[in-house]
Order: sequence, then C-alpha cells, then structure tokens
Amino acid sequence: MNNVSLVKLFTTFSKIGLFTIGGGYAMIPLIERDVVERNGWVGKEEFVDLLAVAQSSPGVFAVNIAIFIGTKLRGVRGAVAASLGSMMPSVVCILLIALFFHNFRHYKVVENIFWGLRPAVVALIAAPVFSVARSAKITRTTVWIPILSALLIVAFGVSPIYIILAAGVGGFVYGKIKGRV
Repeated sequence: MNNVSLVKLFTTFSKIGLFTIGGGYAMIPLIERDVVERNGWVGKEEFVDLLAVAQSSPGVFAVNIAIFIGTKLRGVRGAVAASLGSMMPSVVCILLIALFFHNFRHYKVVENIFWGLRPAVVALIAAPVFSVARSAKITRTTVWIPILSALLIVAFGVSPIYIILAAGVGGFVYGKIKGRV
C-alpha cells in the first residue's frame, strides 16, 4: 500500500470529475495525466490494464477506475475516497441542473452553449482511443482487432460482451500457441 492521503485521492478524483464533460471515456486523458504522469501511482501499462478491467466490470467506468486505483493505493478507504471524489462533482452538477435547467433551457445562449459543447465532447471521447492504442501496443499486424470489433458492434449490433469474451478467449489461445500461458 502507498502512503497517499485519502484527501489527496478524493481531491484528485474530484478535480477529474469536475473538469470532465462527456462521461467516463472523456475522463481517460485527465485520469492518465494525474494518476500516471503527475503522481506516478500506476505505470502506463498497468493503467491500460486497469482501463480494460474497469470497462469490462459492471457499473460506471469512471467510478470503477477510481475504485481500482484507490484500492491499490489505500485499500477500502482509498476506494471509498477516490470513488466519492469521482462521483461528487457529477452529483452536484446533476442536482443543480435538475433544479434550474428547466427555467433556462429555452434561452438562446443556453442552446448555443450546448451546441458548442457537443463536438467538444465527441473529441474528448475520441482522444483517449489513440492514447490507449499506443499504450496497448497496437501495431499494423494487430490493428484489425479493434477495427473489426468496432465494426461488429456498430454495423452489426454485436454485443460488446461477446467481443470482450471473444478477445479474452483469442488472447488465451494465442498465448497458448506462443507458449506464454
């Protein structure tokens, strides 16, 4: 276990949650910057592994990653601090929006703000794809795997659960053939 303070975990994940618009995937660059680069709490490869586990676990992606990192650093208390920090800004924002948005949603300035936010959110979600691909060591010979997976999901409606299961089995078989298992 690490001696990172619970307050530091809470404030780090609160800051990430506060400045992320677009959900869990948009958080990836911010989490990576604070957790891997600034604080060195996990390495780049471990971070990619945690992303995979957080994505394939039930629940909210951002909270899952906060729980995994909090647990690694400070056990159960760290998981609670990091996950509460991750959730708190969203809860407060949602409450404020629920209380006040219906009064302002028809104003032109509010419509324009949301019109401008939409493309930025798409970019925030797309940017981590390239970072994770680099970290996952996607090469010219393996790039077909994520492309085929995305096509199966988007074009043919294949459940991501089947993609995850197939990738896990495929990785196991490949490791067995290569003598890594």
